[in-house]
Amino acid sequence: MEEKITYRKIIHIDMDAFYASVEQLDNPSLRGKPVAVGGGEERGVVSAASYEARKFGVRSAMSGIIAKRNCPELIFVKPRFERYKEISQKIRAIFNEYTDLVEPLSLDEAYLDVTENKKGNPSASLIAKEIRQRIKDELYLNASAGISNSKFVAKIASDINKPNGQKTIPPEDVIAFLEELPIEKFYGIGKVTAAKMFSLGIFKGSDLKFKTEEYLIEHFKNAGSHYYQLVRGNFHSSVKPNRERKSVAAEHTFVTNLTSEVFMLEKLVKISEELERRLIKSKVAGKTITLKIKYSDFSTQTRSKTLPYFVKDKGILLETVKELLYQEKVLNSVRLLGISVTNLNIHSKKQPEKPINVQLKFEF
Repeated sequence: MEEKITYRKIIHIDMDAFYASVEQLDNPSLRGKPVAVGGGEERGVVSAASYEARKFGVRSAMSGIIAKRNCPELIFVKPRFERYKEISQKIRAIFNEYTDLVEPLSLDEAYLDVTENKKGNPSASLIAKEIRQRIKDELYLNASAGISNSKFVAKIASDINKPNGQKTIPPEDVIAFLEELPIEKFYGIGKVTAAKMFSLGIFKGSDLKFKTEEYLIEHFKNAGSHYYQLVRGNFHSSVKPNRERKSVAAEHTFVTNLTSEVFMLEKLVKISEELERRLIKSKVAGKTITLKIKYSDFSTQTRSKTLPYFVKDKGILLETVKELLYQEKVLNSVRLLGISVTNLNIHSKKQPEKPINVQLKFEF
């Protein structure tokens, strides 16, 4: 009898420079030119950049001033989130023709579990190619895809042949792929963690795999055990079509840096009012309130407090962030303040995952 093993066929679809591409689609005069969405104001920040702009080092989350310095010909356009949401819904409709197991990460990317799909197509790679072609034909936009047996590897793979490409990492190649993968390419390992790993002699997956679980826990606490399992291909996260919202937030970047807590408190009044509106619209409340402070040197500090009850009232939000603000002296002049609410009153009944048995060697 032929051996069987439990696999999943996961696709990660990632739209290419989505916001900027939509702007170029709707305004032909922008096509082929370096475009940045957002960042046009004096203290603006780039939300997205076209590939023409990326050639000059323009990236999302970059200061508009720095972006313009890198690319003097850069064209700034104001974001139109309703338009992006409209197109995102059309993309989602295409996904749903193939599977109901769609987990959106944002307006421009999602995971699809196509192990059992509506088209009866055994090849996840061919499904990804077909979906990308439909997005191109119907919406005139490019998408890239990664295909593998886990969300983790599929997401990494989707970035390999960008833009307008795809990469399949079949199950039998996953371990070798992870061993050769530069540690900074591991999804979830940011710059700070990567720098720490470099200092410990961990530069790629094989170096990480060489370390014991105890060693990784010692240096990375609970995340160490996660890294230990990850590099060995032990993936447990399934595609969740009904992702729970984990936070609601509001923030504001200021034209002039704030140097006094009194001025900051004035701004926090308006931010708390906006956050209350968003909580009411989302029909949620939360227990944990976090104050975010971004300083003029772009360093960020957060201060949090968890209450014994769920809140969404602007008065309670303001009183809590006021306490957090005066908890300790600010370190520098402040360019951004934000308030977020987590630990939300959202409850879901987790359904047991249905095991899927497929042939060990199958078309991927």
